[in-house]
Amino acid sequence: MIEIRSITKEFKSVIPIKDLSAIINQGDVISVIGPSGTGKSTLIRCINLLDPPTSGQILFEGEDITAKGYDVKKARQKIGMVFQSFNLFGHLTVIENLMLAPMELKGKSRQEAYDRAIELLQRVGLKEKALSYPDELSGGQKQRVAIARCLCMDPDVILFDEPTSALDPAMVAEVQAVIRNLSKSGKTMIIVTHEMNFARAISNRVFFMDQGRIYEEGTPEEIFDNPKNERTRRFIKSLKVFEEVIDSRDYDFIGFHAKLDKYMLQNDVNPALKYRIRLALEELLQQILFPIFEKPDITVDIEYSSHDKNCRISVEYRGESFNIKDTKNTLALVMLKSTTENISYSYKEDPAKINQLELYINATHK
Repeated sequence: MIEIRSITKEFKSVIPIKDLSAIINQGDVISVIGPSGTGKSTLIRCINLLDPPTSGQILFEGEDITAKGYDVKKARQKIGMVFQSFNLFGHLTVIENLMLAPMELKGKSRQEAYDRAIELLQRVGLKEKALSYPDELSGGQKQRVAIARCLCMDPDVILFDEPTSALDPAMVAEVQAVIRNLSKSGKTMIIVTHEMNFARAISNRVFFMDQGRIYEEGTPEEIFDNPKNERTRRFIKSLKVFEEVIDSRDYDFIGFHAKLDKYMLQNDVNPALKYRIRLALEELLQQILFPIFEKPDITVDIEYSSHDKNCRISVEYRGESFNIKDTKNTLALVMLKSTTENISYSYKEDPAKINQLELYINATHK
């Protein structure tokens, strides 16, 4: 359906896409993952010709859409795009946002455009918002409207550029549900996403991008469970493991929790489990351990399993033996125990002098 032949995209100060080739088959649902700045969004903008490639070719249904003189509007009628920033017209109602392109670009009558728009709003669960304006909607509702607007053009391919990255965590699920339903319809979709559980659940193929190329591709099981290449393994491991060293009395705990929140968002940790992980670490690190050691040397490792929704927290701290059960902060200890399934402690004597804690938290904890 789409054949990408050795495309490169150059800007003045950066080359985000370098000699990239790929084939997208009809009905594919492809998630594009990888570190920031590796050309993921640029790739789909090239496919939609928002940022035409500097060199190389893109063939859509056998036709070179990158050829000189090609009518870009023709491609965009068949290749739709959903942006992370919604891009709705604020001065138009929801229904007007959906009707505009089919009437102007496809020559639909007002009644035809209206009927199709209502049908699609019902499909994304927002029929009752037809006469609302975008600023009256939540972020999740705006993104669902943006998806419905894209579908109004009946595209053969839909490109999603980080469709949930601009949303509050509570709104992510409603947009993901709409995209999941679309994936069952046979529509070809390419989704740039940082949410790995979502990518795993929705895709039949995954592209891992690094340094401007598709470094590895395969099924979700191949990429997430058995990646072949070292860079892919390193990236997947970084999503599964959170590591941090606390080695100063001036340590930035606000920054720590921001990085922790990003890690949990990347791994789609559910809100209840996320709360317990945060609470356990706050009580352990800030209330129990930090006051004890004048020169803290604390290493935190967090491993979250997307399969069984369990979290293992390993905390090592150097110094004299100190079992947290001996803390004088009994309230913090009670709070810590209330959020965990099990806590184990061990101590390595000289010369290491390492205290080690293992904490286990799961999604079904009550």
